[in-house]
Amino acid sequence: MKNIIQTPHAPKAIGPYSQAIEANGTLYVSGQIPVDPVTGSIPTTICEQTERCLNNIGAILNEAGYAFENVVKCTVLLDNMGNFGTMNDVYARFFSDTPPARVCYEVSKLPKDVMIEIDVIAVK
Repeated sequence: MKNIIQTPHAPKAIGPYSQAIEANGTLYVSGQIPVDPVTGSIPTTICEQTERCLNNIGAILNEAGYAFENVVKCTVLLDNMGNFGTMNDVYARFFSDTPPARVCYEVSKLPKDVMIEIDVIAVK
């Protein structure tokens, strides 16, 4: 059985997908881009964009009854691997105790021309 997770504290899906799906104690959070869910604005720096993505993910985790401590896997997409160090510094603030497994890729383009997109998998 799967449960669709949706919160107004993260951006609405911009396509035919859910913010997250919970199935059998596992939460699959769709890729989050740095869109402010209230204003629709997008920050300009990689630091601000990384923080916004992770805040959006935090809102979805919270809505589903999970926390960053439950995250076991992250995928980070960057439009420029030159931003890796700055992204990593911000990311580390959210995953300080027991960081999850992670992959990071440079991609040629992301939705709305953002610099970063992050998805996560969390387990209770």
